Amino acid sequence: MPDGWTVFHIPINRRQQYAVGRRRLEWALLYIYFDDAMPYLTLEDTIGNTPLIQLQRLPGEETARRNNVILGKLEGNNPAGSVKDRPALSMIKRAEQRGDIKPGDTLIEATSGNTGIALAMAAALRGYKMVLLLPENLSEERRQSMAAYGARIVLTPKTGGMEYARDLAEQMQKDGEGVILDQFANPDNPLSHYEGTGPEIWRDTDGRVTHFVSAMGTTGTIMGVSRYLKEKNQRIRIIGAQPEEGSQIPGIRKWPEAYLPKIYDKSRIDQIEYVSQASAEHLVRRMAVEEGIFCGVSAAGACEVALRISQTVENATIVFIVCDRGDRYLSTGVFPA
Repeated sequence: MPDGWTVFHIPINRRQQYAVGRRRLEWALLYIYFDDAMPYLTLEDTIGNTPLIQLQRLPGEETARRNNVILGKLEGNNPAGSVKDRPALSMIKRAEQRGDIKPGDTLIEATSGNTGIALAMAAALRGYKMVLLLPENLSEERRQSMAAYGARIVLTPKTGGMEYARDLAEQMQKDGEGVILDQFANPDNPLSHYEGTGPEIWRDTDGRVTHFVSAMGTTGTIMGVSRYLKEKNQRIRIIGAQPEEGSQIPGIRKWPEAYLPKIYDKSRIDQIEYVSQASAEHLVRRMAVEEGIFCGVSAAGACEVALRISQTVENATIVFIVCDRGDRYLSTGVFPA
């Protein structure tokens, strides 16, 4: 190091540091070095901070004429492939911190797919046994993904839907077979989005977001993001996407009153838009072909609502959640060869 230089070590992450050298006020040198004594990132560190990308072709001329921008947040970039990685890790870690569970315990959860995959990953990561209950009509890729992480799968009759799976999970917990994390009632679910997804959207739009659109399943995403964004700007519109009557879209639900998620607070949503199964399936194929976004049908439902909103407003920055990847739906036939 030349005479008269001072070196400042400023941590950037667990492994990388900046060293800034200055020779009084004359000039400065900035360089990067790696300290082998520092630990590498773990898989947990890669959850969140997903890309926010602008749609290029689907919005069309009318959206451009109105000076609107539509942005998709690519949650499929999380390590287990969906937005559910965030609450899965949050629920397990915070339950550990409270002393409710400890590594080696058995966890139970009723799931329609993405939460199950995320929980199976998080349980493997932190040393838990995982039992997942899901309706038998869900895609083969989802089941195989859960099993790949070491989870035990319990299939329930498709006629009973998620309601039966949730009831059976409750009974298993009463019988002492494990502990339910309960994504539907656990405040650590929306908290993960209040602390992560919401701040990321605000940061990556530089506070310009005017509308937020999310598919509604357990409602954890829309609850947490709404809470954060409304604290930043009450004028931001929060829009939920739900299936039309008779439509079945994986990841989007219109719950019977008795099964409404306890984390759901309707006052946090400004508007609900309904999407048909046929239109969502058509759009999910267009998203892949025209935008290169290979995602699930529920993400297409949210995208459809975002496109719909863009035709009615001006000077808007509309953000929607691309909640997972399309590869876990290949066996459903929605992407015909």
